[in-house]
Amino acid sequence: MVLHFLIRGRVQGVGFRWFVHREASELELRGWVRNTEDGDVEVVASGTPDDLSELRRSLRQGPRGSRVDNVIEHRLEEAEAANLDAFRIEGAW
Repeated sequence: MVLHFLIRGRVQGVGFRWFVHREASELELRGWVRNTEDGDVEVVASGTPDDLSELRRSLRQGPRGSRVDNVIEHRLEEAEAANLDAFRIEGAW
């Protein structure tokens, strides 16, 4: 199963990408997380439905200092997972 999440709120400058990376890596998900130019955080994750549900719960909570106003979710085609490797942060310096 492959899901795309867009997380809106105070999610940049608060360690949100690192939080997502840790949570997704513990669940052994494949995919990536990155900031968007609009101030949101975008996630693509591939894994079992149970593990993705766990990630969804974490995204809604966020790390300390963040404020999650909205999580928009879309299911992607399984083919989207073909190029996904170990979970990573894109655009991190």
